[in-house]
Amino acid sequence: MVNPYNNDTGKKNEVRAMFNSIARSYDFLNHFLSLGIDVGWRKKTIKELKKYQPELVLDMATGTGDLAIMAQKKMEVKIIGIDLAPEMIAVGQEKVLKRNLEASVQLEVGDSESIQYPDETFDAAMVSFGVRNFEDLDKGLLEINRVLKKNQPLLVLEFSKPTMFPVKQFYHIYSFWLLPLIGRMVSKDPRAYTYLPESIKVFPSGKEFIAVLERCNFDDCRQISLSAKIATLYIGHKK
Repeated sequence: MVNPYNNDTGKKNEVRAMFNSIARSYDFLNHFLSLGIDVGWRKKTIKELKKYQPELVLDMATGTGDLAIMAQKKMEVKIIGIDLAPEMIAVGQEKVLKRNLEASVQLEVGDSESIQYPDETFDAAMVSFGVRNFEDLDKGLLEINRVLKKNQPLLVLEFSKPTMFPVKQFYHIYSFWLLPLIGRMVSKDPRAYTYLPESIKVFPSGKEFIAVLERCNFDDCRQISLSAKIATLYIGHKK
């Protein structure tokens, strides 16, 4: 397990502290450092989500609510977004109010390992670039499974590990050298954008993550590679 600060305070506490510290620069850095490609990845996620025609969606590790806000615009759906970091939620709530979406997008502080909703509440769930940050991956996925209705989908958008030349080589240089440098300059947190590539490196991507989903009571699992495997969209269904 890779922790943001390695302070022996627990991954959950360190992730919360890290995202609180970069909340105000998070959106700018996300789009700038991905060259805007992340917008297309989210659109693909919502396109797949739309096929299920959900009425109530859980957006776990919602951050500043980008995916939740985009989904509501595309689908006219009610979304509850949950995140550990109060400062990220505060930024997201400002965006929701600015767009007059407070009736359909509800953002709140919450824990992926202890979701404060009853069993089988949601028609669908989604997580974008957040499962890597779960302190206990299985526990978080089992909690999401618990609050999903039977046979309903979980969509997980996550970074993966490119294998194609020269994408693999460029991605390594960018992730471990350029990204931490730029992130440190803009966010003022010397560790946040070093943690990012380290957490991607140890994350069980591809077939390994499919296996994790299956042992957490999801079936009919599949993956969609995006941008030469820089990111992957995983889709599973509650048994």
